Amino acid sequence: MAPLVLCLWLFLGAAALPTAAHALLASLPTAQNPSQALRWEQQGRELYQAGRFAEAIATWQQALPALTNPMQQATILSNLALAYQQLGQLRDADGAIQAAIARLEGSTGEGRSPVLAQVLDVQGHLQLARGQGDAALASWQQAFEIYEQVGHSLAAPTWRLRNQINQAQALRSLGLYRRAYDQLTHIQQELQDLPDSLVKAAGLRNLGNVLRVTGDLAISRQLLEQSLAIAQSLADPNAVTETLLSLGNTASEQQDTAAALAYYDQVVAIAPPSITLVSAQLQRLKLWLDQRQGDALQRHLPSLLTQMAALPPSRRTVYLRIDLARTFLRLPTAASGAEVPPLISRAQLADLLAIAVQQAQTLQDPRAEADALGTLGQVYEHNRQWIEAKELTRQALLLSQATQASDLAYQWQWQMGRLLAQEGDFSGAIAAYEAAIAALQSLRYDLVGVNPDIQFSFRDEVEPVYRQLVELLLHSEGTTLSQPRLERARWVIESLQIAELNNFLREACLDATQVLDQVIEQQDPTAAVIYPIILPRQLTVILTLPQQPLQAFTIAVDQKTVQQTLDQLRQELVKPQRHRQAQAISQQIYDWLIRPAEESLAQADIDTLVFVLDGELRNIPMAALYDGDRYLIETYSLALTPGLQLIGPKPLQEVELSVIAAGVSEPRSGFSALPHVPLELQTIQSQLPGQTLLNDEFTRAALQTQVQQRPFPVVHLATHGQFSSQASETFIVAWDERIYVDDVQQVLQTRTDAQAGAIELLVLSACQTAAGDRRAVLGLAGVAIRAGARSTLASLWNVNDASTAQLMSAFYQALQTGLPKAEALRQAQLQLLHDQRYWRPLYWSPYVLIGNWL
Repeated sequence: MAPLVLCLWLFLGAAALPTAAHALLASLPTAQNPSQALRWEQQGRELYQAGRFAEAIATWQQALPALTNPMQQATILSNLALAYQQLGQLRDADGAIQAAIARLEGSTGEGRSPVLAQVLDVQGHLQLARGQGDAALASWQQAFEIYEQVGHSLAAPTWRLRNQINQAQALRSLGLYRRAYDQLTHIQQELQDLPDSLVKAAGLRNLGNVLRVTGDLAISRQLLEQSLAIAQSLADPNAVTETLLSLGNTASEQQDTAAALAYYDQVVAIAPPSITLVSAQLQRLKLWLDQRQGDALQRHLPSLLTQMAALPPSRRTVYLRIDLARTFLRLPTAASGAEVPPLISRAQLADLLAIAVQQAQTLQDPRAEADALGTLGQVYEHNRQWIEAKELTRQALLLSQATQASDLAYQWQWQMGRLLAQEGDFSGAIAAYEAAIAALQSLRYDLVGVNPDIQFSFRDEVEPVYRQLVELLLHSEGTTLSQPRLERARWVIESLQIAELNNFLREACLDATQVLDQVIEQQDPTAAVIYPIILPRQLTVILTLPQQPLQAFTIAVDQKTVQQTLDQLRQELVKPQRHRQAQAISQQIYDWLIRPAEESLAQADIDTLVFVLDGELRNIPMAALYDGDRYLIETYSLALTPGLQLIGPKPLQEVELSVIAAGVSEPRSGFSALPHVPLELQTIQSQLPGQTLLNDEFTRAALQTQVQQRPFPVVHLATHGQFSSQASETFIVAWDERIYVDDVQQVLQTRTDAQAGAIELLVLSACQTAAGDRRAVLGLAGVAIRAGARSTLASLWNVNDASTAQLMSAFYQALQTGLPKAEALRQAQLQLLHDQRYWRPLYWSPYVLIGNWL
């Protein structure tokens, strides 16, 4: 493959673009204005709004000498700064805004403060365009203080709200999405109370954009649709096209591809040559790539590249180039059978990014420069030019660290780790990966998104960092792995589980606490913890036994084979007549996970196996693993945990067990009837004291009231529900509504784990994982975390509700005898296994215990 030539191209063209900040132009104070200057000022504003920026500049320059009032001069100069910005003449823009501030510094006249606040607003837009988010935020905060102090009509309410919207934009540019979200939701009601205006449209649009990044997609789309209606009623073309673009982005995140393409098509149809037009074309191209629409790509890519080249320098333009390059870098290689033609060469991508680097340097935007340099390094990495890739990555990392951009630094530390591993420097690679994970953990409050222009993907941009580090830690030139390496690998895979759950829940609500092996041994000396880790070229199992060093078993099977085998087993387990086929496949998985450890488990007198499952293994019931003669549940009690850092073992509290049992037996919320639910609840009530809510008695409010009024150690919900890898598709069905995962905490978690009366056990007896969703068990773990229960019992798929009623009755009978939860579940499962009606794994195996197994 021919090496790429690194060229930094000079930017030659310029084109007008609509104001990215959507700020209203400052208006001249009317007092003491010469009539001609006033006409020129008004004419300049009309030209600006029409996108005729050069003519607006010439007109305002005529007006400026005719004015003697410093505040009038400052207003004209700030408007000139905005016009220069649109033409990419950033040095002139900076000069104009500094001249405006200088005019006001020597002025003490009436009305000075409101004009200064407006000038500071404009300065903030210029700083944000250069990527100076901290400086922009400071300018806007200073302006806000002035508005609050003077009580001027400009400050109430539109200018004050516009200022707060601007502050939220700065926070977004700094990656501080939670703070931006708080800022905008704080003013949401004030926005809704405003009459329709461009300020209201812009505020709703910004809030919709932030909600998209934080995962509240339905509300994001609702607010953006409201913003679009206002923009259309005001006939503002810039606001209309920007909002259509935002709607397309939200629809794309919702995987509503048809709607997203329709929104982007509207932008392409009505927008003049502009950054908004190019952004829509790029987003449309990315969807075509996903759909493998090669013909459309070949027709439209040349035009997109031409229009992108004509855009004047700005941070948004730089990130458009980065986004385009990353889009094509993520495409599968020809060797993997991709159907999309190459379309653009790596040399073209290098040239594209070299221009982005040059523009970022011109803008004096070190963050954007770091992003462009690092992505350019990735192009060289793909081209196997390791020396050039390392040098570009080193430069990107230094810039990222100098600007304290941890969200960028982790990417280049990760990239450096890959490059060092490629060279065989495994110690250096591990150090780079460790630094990347440390940076990621410092970002955990904003892991939902790190860049407004390049969408954040946990699976593509976070999970591989953890997995590749584990692979390096488990790499050994010899025959054994050191204990420190194994301990570190175990910690990293648990940290990945926590990061994944935080990403699912869209907030950093989980903290890892180190659980020492000695603590586990004290609480349950007969428990072993098993960590199966799926890696690209191998499956490694780490075994933790009481009072013994960690052990590791490596099976030479690639990730694709493991995933195919797991998928096949899941399909066979739910078919009543396919138990023999399921046994054969499950024996293969037993040979991978358990067979190498059989002797060690027997010698240590292990009774309970606690699994920290990885990837698609979480969709498989470990109880159904088959050794050729017996199922695993016939030998061991079983439990699952997201990680011992998160959920440590604690014996069942010595309190009288009582239960709040709620269920829905009739068709509800699109789900079929569960006719055996009344019997299930009646049986539980006969075994444990408590309260029962059936059908219309089981409303969200009624359940919440019961849980708040009286501490029930056990909460049993016999109703339909779904677990999904998407929080918006994870819910429990009450009579009156669906209780989504984000609301479970409000309904159930009224006491913390440390308080008396916290929920010991949450039972979800009729819920199931979403069909076709490989990560659906994330939803089950998410519900367990949100409920604040020490243990959660649920099923991986919906089964016969008669067998469920029998299993639940047996489980509670065993629990009352003082057995640990995992052993009580085992006894209940064995009862079904030995019942001629329910002996197939379909009926007894899907029930899993998550969390505390004692």
